[in-house]
Amino acid sequence: MSVIIVGGDHLGCIPKELDRIGISKIQHLTGRSGQKIRGRMPDKADFIILLYDFVNHNLAYKIKKFASNRDIPIIYAKRSWPSIYLGIQEHHQQLKKAGLNFL
Repeated sequence: MSVIIVGGDHLGCIPKELDRIGISKIQHLTGRSGQKIRGRMPDKADFIILLYDFVNHNLAYKIKKFASNRDIPIIYAKRSWPSIYLGIQEHHQQLKKAGLNFL
């Protein structure tokens, strides 16, 4: 299972916690500037986590549009594991419809 995390310079324990619930392929984009992702967005991901407290507004808009165009579920969370885990739980049905069943 793969995820794109957008936002935050450092992820801390988040990758380790995601690995514990079965998400082993993690790609991280810092989210400092919308220009930096041009051509860098991975083509395939099971879902996206947008860390809204550490992301440029223009980039957030681009990520939302990217996810919508490719029908990829997106979770909005703060840069903390409890916030991300809560977001995953809240969107469990949406993720399940997309074929993701890891909780």
